[in-house]
Amino acid sequence: MSRSATSGHAQPSPVTADDVALAAQLAVAVLREAPPAAWDTKAGSLEWDCWETVEHLSDDLFAYAAQLGPTSPPLDGEVPFLWESRRPGGPANAIHADRKAGPAGLLQVLEASGALLVAMVRTTPPRTRAYHGFGISDPEGFAAMGVVETLVHVHDLAQGLGLAWSPPADMCARVLARLFPDAPSSTEPWPTLLWATGRAELQGHPRLTEWRWDGTVRA
Repeated sequence: MSRSATSGHAQPSPVTADDVALAAQLAVAVLREAPPAAWDTKAGSLEWDCWETVEHLSDDLFAYAAQLGPTSPPLDGEVPFLWESRRPGGPANAIHADRKAGPAGLLQVLEASGALLVAMVRTTPPRTRAYHGFGISDPEGFAAMGVVETLVHVHDLAQGLGLAWSPPADMCARVLARLFPDAPSSTEPWPTLLWATGRAELQGHPRLTEWRWDGTVRA
């Protein structure tokens, strides 16, 4: 069922900390099914392997939580953690998992980073504003960003690890409404989100070669 059929012209419900928590829980659950030897394979169309991609996703969730942390978050740049790559072409992260802990430890890092964002979205006043390169945003915006990062990077990981992944349509619809207001509204939410993030074609819409969301605060 399409978003227009499910919601009509009603205002979509906000993205919440519960959405971040559910997305992280679903991600960890499916990634636990990965074959131990598969973590060095490429993650979908990314140039990173699956281990690096989970580190990058963990780093995204941590970073979004961190932006909301200061009493007066900076509006002209990110909180200045040191992000660095461990190899040329690898993701620039502040968060890295100890390889000696294996895949179980890697997923603990992901789960912990998700929990940090959940806690910050739940406890930060809605009036708070913080920096992101795609627009100064509020706690709901950072929650939506965390959900999008989780859903689409688990898609990348599922391709590399040989897993099935199909997140809840209602969650996809709400993050589309929050971050991609110009995306098609008559198509299924999950394929539309993959299209909006440059990962797939959509009927009547060619695959995007460049994309970005709009994190600015909605009226």
